[in-house]
Amino acid sequence: MTKTITNPTQSETVTKPRAVEQLVTGQVTSDGAGVKLTRVLTQQFQRRLDPFLMLDAFGTDNPDDYIGGFPDHPHRGFETVTYMIAGRMRHRDSFGHEGLLQNGGVQWMTAGSGIVHSELPEQADGRMEGFQLWLNLRSKDKMRAPWYRDIQSAEIPEFTTPNGATVRAIAGESHGVSGAMQREVTEPLYLDLHLNSGAEFTHTLPPNFNAFVYVYRGALEIGGTRVPAQRMAILKNSADSDGVALRALEPARALLIAGMPLGEPIAQHGPFVMNTRDELVQAVQDYQGGKFSAAV
Repeated sequence: MTKTITNPTQSETVTKPRAVEQLVTGQVTSDGAGVKLTRVLTQQFQRRLDPFLMLDAFGTDNPDDYIGGFPDHPHRGFETVTYMIAGRMRHRDSFGHEGLLQNGGVQWMTAGSGIVHSELPEQADGRMEGFQLWLNLRSKDKMRAPWYRDIQSAEIPEFTTPNGATVRAIAGESHGVSGAMQREVTEPLYLDLHLNSGAEFTHTLPPNFNAFVYVYRGALEIGGTRVPAQRMAILKNSADSDGVALRALEPARALLIAGMPLGEPIAQHGPFVMNTRDELVQAVQDYQGGKFSAAV
C-alpha cells in the first residue's frame, strides 16, 4: 500500500522558474562487488550542487550486473539515501542495524563518526533498480553518532496535483505535504515525480538552494530545454527565481532534488567525506584501527 494524500493542502505557485544551466550525462561505472551503475552526480559537481555529494543510478534485468552487491565497506562524514524502485536489498551494519530495502522503499543512513555496512541482494533474478544519493553533513555534525532508518513504501506520502503529476515525497515538503524524512540545516527536498504526457509540475524553491532534476523515464521540458532520459539537469541559481516548472513531453519519471548549501570545504577520500586532509587521514586510521563499530 501507499500513503496516499487525496487533497494536497497547498499549491506551489511559481512565477519566475529556473532555467537549465547544464545537462549532464552520467558516467557508466561499477562499485561494490562489480555492481554496474551510472554515476550521475560525480565529484566534479560536489561544490556546484552542495550539499549533495553523489547520485548513482542503477537498473538492470541481468542478475550478473548486481548479484555481488555491496559487501562490507565503511563511511564517515555524510548520509546515504538509497531509494529502491524495484528489487530487494538486505542492509547490515557494524552497529547492529539490519533491514530489508524493497520496492518503493528508502534506506536513510547517517554514517556520522563511522560505520561499516553491507547491502546485498535478496534475489537471484528479476529487475534491480534504484538510486543512492549522498548528502553531506556540516562540520559540527560529521562526528555525530551513526543512525539508520528503513522507510517502507507505504510510509512515503504520495499525492497527485491538479496538473496531473503524481508525487512521492521522500524528504522535505511539497504542496503542504510533509515527506517521509525531514533534515535540518540542509533542508533537503527529494521528490519522485510520475507524469503523464503533457502533465506539468511546479515547486517553489528559495533562490539560494541548489537544485537538479534527474529524468529516468521519458523526457521533460524545463524552461524551454528538453531533458531526455538518463540526463541530469542542473538548475540555474538566479536571485529573482522562485522555483522550478517542468512539463512532460511524453510519459516520464524524474527525481527533483534540492537543498541548502553548506558552503564548507569538501575533502573526500573514497567513502570518507570530511573538511580537511588531516581529518581524512584520521578517518583512515580510525577505520583501520577497528573504531567503526558500537563495541568501541
